[in-house]
Amino acid sequence: MSNHQKRLSVPKSWPVERKTETFTVKAGAGPHGESGVPLLIVLRDVLGYVDSRKEARYALDQGSVLINGTAVSDEERPVGMFDILAFTEREEYYRVFPGQGGRLSLTPIDEDSAGSKLGKVVNKQHVPGGAVQLTLHDGQTLVVEDGSYDTDDSLVVANDDDAIVARFEYEEGALVTAVSGEHAGEVGRIDEIQVTPGSADNIVRVEQDDGAFETVEDYVVVIDENFTEESDEDVTEESDEDVTEESDEDEDEDEEADADEKPEADEEEADAEEVEAEDEGDDAGDDEAGDADADADGADAEADDEDGDGGDDE
Repeated sequence: MSNHQKRLSVPKSWPVERKTETFTVKAGAGPHGESGVPLLIVLRDVLGYVDSRKEARYALDQGSVLINGTAVSDEERPVGMFDILAFTEREEYYRVFPGQGGRLSLTPIDEDSAGSKLGKVVNKQHVPGGAVQLTLHDGQTLVVEDGSYDTDDSLVVANDDDAIVARFEYEEGALVTAVSGEHAGEVGRIDEIQVTPGSADNIVRVEQDDGAFETVEDYVVVIDENFTEESDEDVTEESDEDVTEESDEDEDEDEEADADEKPEADEEEADAEEVEAEDEGDDAGDDEAGDADADADGADAEADDEDGDGGDDE
């Protein structure tokens, strides 16, 4: 397996520019599989807190960067959907949330909300002793005595002791967000769950205020009502807006520069026309002078001829 990662082949969930450079950092071993984004990309390319891998390592060595309540020292550690990213010295907290096009984005949250994370149940199995083991979307496992939990339910898990704080059942009427596919990042309520016979994926119809969409069951996650009440600010969208504003400013500056250069160009053109007119005048004067000299020479020649004729007659 290669130790390098080309930007053109990174997963769609990575919030990186693909054509600025050839290579980027490769995600290390950890949760979220291939969709996990290396922490270095979040620190350097998204938040702009560091400029290099060396600076990221130094910052992580201070123990002030936490993911799901645990200090992280590996800059290649994958960060994925619904992870809680905390910067204790800055007192900044973010939830990783699916954005438009499937790219992961950072949503600011308060310190209380940073104490737990959301997880989708993707597998359920019985273990020796009569307990039930639940596997979440990021690979975390929970052993519980209650067997009423079902796959596709969402659980809020405390970061400090892995206790289940809340449960959101996967059912019609539940609030969900699409985490992949064409409608990634869109939020709505389940209107209908269409069970497909055989091995095909079930289809979910999601109602929104301005319409509805359909997607496969695996692409939706039941979320908390508070998710929609939190700040809609997205640091990744802010950076895109900054780039747009900078480009607009550059266009305005170019237009102003063109406007300033136009009078200068007009003046230069006028000067060139004046010089050309003067040159034409000089040429015309030279031509007139030449004609006058030619006439004078002709008159002298005629006079000489007359004198010569007169002498001959005598």
